[in-house]
Amino acid sequence: MSHSGQRQYVLAGLVTLIALLAAVLLADVVATVFFAITVAYVLFPLRERLVTHHLKPRYASALATVIAFLSLVGLLAPIGIVIYLRRLQLAEFIQNLPPEIVLRYSEFFYVIRTEDAILYANNTLTHLAITGVQAAPVLALKAALFTFLVFAILLQPRGVAAAIFRPIPPAYHDIVIALHERIRDTLFAIYILQGATALGTFVLALIVFFLLGYESFFALAVIAGIFQFIPIVGPSVLVVALTAYQVSIGDVNAALAVFVLGLIVIAFIPDALIRPRLAERTADLPGSLYFIGFVGGILSVGVMGFIAGPLVIAVFVEAIDLLSDRQMRQGSLF
Repeated sequence: MSHSGQRQYVLAGLVTLIALLAAVLLADVVATVFFAITVAYVLFPLRERLVTHHLKPRYASALATVIAFLSLVGLLAPIGIVIYLRRLQLAEFIQNLPPEIVLRYSEFFYVIRTEDAILYANNTLTHLAITGVQAAPVLALKAALFTFLVFAILLQPRGVAAAIFRPIPPAYHDIVIALHERIRDTLFAIYILQGATALGTFVLALIVFFLLGYESFFALAVIAGIFQFIPIVGPSVLVVALTAYQVSIGDVNAALAVFVLGLIVIAFIPDALIRPRLAERTADLPGSLYFIGFVGGILSVGVMGFIAGPLVIAVFVEAIDLLSDRQMRQGSLF
């Protein structure tokens, strides 16, 4: 091996070591960096299309980044808008609660003291408000970091590719390209899956809430769809909240109806039927493997697991395919 070849491998090992050290020291922003990289991956074709329409690369990258930022804000804004518009009704509802609620079903009954429940809710909301205020500067910094990284990657995509290919021998470039294409296609599929599942949840929730007689069925369906798009949260949070509301006004039958129909139709069916079937068509992954990656990723690394889990599974499948193709060309599987 030549001196230059050895130097490449030493530098590649050094870069890997520094990257691992940076991941440990910057653990609090690893998820933000990972999310920014995946979003840049997905936005790159848009950036290229803008460039082909005679827009300068810098402006094309900036416009694509703005679209990503506005999409993220637009995803969360409806929830705050609905809460703001319904704040007076919510306050009036809490003030008019009776001291205790008696739940009756046949010969059985259960007494709920609303004073204790309201006190617990106030303490919980106060804690969340204080935590939110304390976390606001950190969230703002992470949002700025996310925006900057997306713009930087879109601005110099060729530099990132060159840095990856430089230490790898030319004989292995086809492997890197195959993995890159699999990652790109999988990331597109993940975001499409997430959006399609959220849309399916919205449609199902619209039907359920309309049939159950809720006046704000459209707003509730929108919230259910947004919650479905946000990993870990899910529409079951909304279903449980509505169930608690029906219980608080003493309507046990309505509470049971929204609880059962909500959990089955709104919370379960999109994840059990829509997501796996679309995974086979868009991500070129068996529904079972995608579901394992989705659930396992969320349970292992949190919110970013909904991207990292299926992505790792997809890369693993691609590596198996590459190994199988190589062995087939050599004329033996063993």
